[in-house]
Amino acid sequence: MSGSGSVPTLNPGLLVIGRKRPGFDVEWAKEIEAAALDALNALGFGAVTKARAADDESLREALAGLRASGVSTLTIVQPTIGDGRLAPTIGQIWNDPVLLWATPERPGADKVTACALVGQHLFASVLRQLHQPFEIVYGPPHDPATKTALGDAMHLIHAACAIKRAKGGLVGSHVPGFSNMAVDSACLTRSLGAHLVQLGLHEFIELARTMDETRVKAELDKIRALRLPAEEGIGDAELDTDARYSLAMEETMASQGLAALAVRCWPELPDLVGQWPYLAMARLASEHKAVALEGDADGALCALISELIGAGPSFITDWLAHDEHTITAWHPGMAPFQLCPAAGEPGGPRLARHFNNRKPLCVDAELRAGMDVTLFRLWSCDGRYHLMAVEARTERLKLPLAGNSIALHLERSVPRWFDELCHAGMPHHLSIAEGRHADKLRRFARLTNVSFLN
Repeated sequence: MSGSGSVPTLNPGLLVIGRKRPGFDVEWAKEIEAAALDALNALGFGAVTKARAADDESLREALAGLRASGVSTLTIVQPTIGDGRLAPTIGQIWNDPVLLWATPERPGADKVTACALVGQHLFASVLRQLHQPFEIVYGPPHDPATKTALGDAMHLIHAACAIKRAKGGLVGSHVPGFSNMAVDSACLTRSLGAHLVQLGLHEFIELARTMDETRVKAELDKIRALRLPAEEGIGDAELDTDARYSLAMEETMASQGLAALAVRCWPELPDLVGQWPYLAMARLASEHKAVALEGDADGALCALISELIGAGPSFITDWLAHDEHTITAWHPGMAPFQLCPAAGEPGGPRLARHFNNRKPLCVDAELRAGMDVTLFRLWSCDGRYHLMAVEARTERLKLPLAGNSIALHLERSVPRWFDELCHAGMPHHLSIAEGRHADKLRRFARLTNVSFLN
């Protein structure tokens, strides 16, 4: 979760599709309904709101009641096959991705007892033809593998619904020359549903300068508590400015109801304020807030998506160099602490000046070697949005670079893949999240009607 408070929580609901006509195994249907509710309640998302429907009128009432109860993530079961004519009504009224859970026949029965998988297959086919996204899971309620699949699917549906309702902010614009990161706000809203608001850079600077001194002091205490080693000459003045940057970003997100925020960090911030905001960005990302540098608004949405699908904080990086199977990733010092060695360890976070103009305040740190990671990127081209995701393994560079750097080993031909991505219009920023999440991101793209590349 982004931690901004503007993203809704996952509130689970269960819609049971019943039958008006008698048929199949009624007792088995009752067992499945009870077991399904127990299984969903046991997933830890909170108490499940349940409703039942068997015809159009009761379905409309059930869906209205689920919405009124605050349900954001809806699971549908058919303990025995229901009326296929209800599927279009679900697509019309709910207008969000749903989870179709198909349950099995009664074990050991000598006749068909439910036809539940057939019913959910029918619903899935109808919803697909209506361009209504869904996830589908098949398995008995007591099976641990089923529960894992249900949890994953609910997380993804929640992520798709949250991004659909999210508001992102862009302070200033993309940095000079980075027009490949310009966002077409209308395309963004048409594709993902998210909304982007433009905010003034000078207003942001003034907010940081005039921040309440009591809040600044408390923020300074939080920075000092990190006990980060520092390059000679970096002291309280630099930490004070960083505290103001951090508070200004948090205040902007809170006051505007933003789930993600990108800031144009250069040339204005080092030139007008005298300092880069990269320690502030590293700290906020480490606190699970979706922030991005260089006015990369789609990069900020990548950070939000990473949190929503359970991948945790992500790091926006340049694709600096590559050979046949390895990418050198580098950026100037704002990686989340979770992706780096601990402070005080070799390669751990250290406060430093920018490699180029020697102004503070960056966080030099290697990314941890030996991690399974996912490289991903969201971008727009040709009037629609695309998402790329591929998995890799981190390896220590022979000579780490100032800022944040790591080698990424892939099991594919990197030059060929690079060529494909360039011809797909992908910008030069990648996001890196710990763990293997490419399949989750593929499914997220499907739920949001975004083109997927891997």
